[in-house]
Order: sequence, then C-alpha cells, then structure tokens
Amino acid sequence: MNGFSILRGMQHYVGKVRTMHNEIRARRFMNALPADVRKDIGWPDMYDRFPGGN
Repeated sequence: MNGFSILRGMQHYVGKVRTMHNEIRARRFMNALPADVRKDIGWPDMYDRFPGGN
C-alpha cells in the first residue's frame, strides 16, 4: 500500500463523515421549523420516501 492509496482512503472517509454531518445538520434545521412550514414542504414524509431517509 503506497502513500497515495492511504491518502485516497482518508479522503474518502473524511468525505463520508462530512456528508453525515451535513445531513444531521439539515435534519435538525428542518425539525426546528414550525409545524405548518414542515407540513407545507412535506417534511419528513417526503424525505422518508428516499433511500437513507429516517
């Protein structure tokens, strides 16, 4: 295993962690909106239809 493959693996890992962090922040933001606004945009019902949605 050379240095480039280690670096590529680390970049991949960091990218996944960053994506997870951004998804968590987005969910918190959406859940903090008033109930009527969430209903108007279809949250969380619309999100649940997509793979990976909770």
